[in-house]
Amino acid sequence: MSRKYKTSQKNRTTYIYYTAEGTKIIITPGKDGVTEADIELLHSWDDTEVDEQRRINYRTSHLNAYHNGDSEEADDRNSYLADDSTNPEAIFIESEEEEAHQVLLNKLAIAMKSLLPQQLELFKKVYVDKRSNTDIAAEEGVTEAAIRNRLKKVHEKLRKHFP
Repeated sequence: MSRKYKTSQKNRTTYIYYTAEGTKIIITPGKDGVTEADIELLHSWDDTEVDEQRRINYRTSHLNAYHNGDSEEADDRNSYLADDSTNPEAIFIESEEEEAHQVLLNKLAIAMKSLLPQQLELFKKVYVDKRSNTDIAAEEGVTEAAIRNRLKKVHEKLRKHFP
């Protein structure tokens, strides 16, 4: 059962609620044993729910604007609140990611040392110069299948360093 707005004391005459199953319940103070204490209890539950929904709505519409900064809600927000650079969790995750990246780079550097000069040259042509296998094959006077086979050997050698 829920309401959108809190009801003031003077407007507490009849209440209509719907259960989760959709059954309509009408509650009237002073009828069918409904006391003011019952109404106060209902209001405290409802007020808690209404307040929580307001917090959720605020957080969704306003606090998200701090981070994405591209909506009307963001126009009047303090840009410093969107700064995640001092967030301990973000700093920790970033340092872990940087450390993992550095470990991979070190592994790659060691793996690259295991390649023959011709394999290093092929690696450079494919991955640095972004040339196609057919272009490299034409330059070297071999078939495209030969280049694919050479690349396969390069990949196998490198893969040994990344278990």
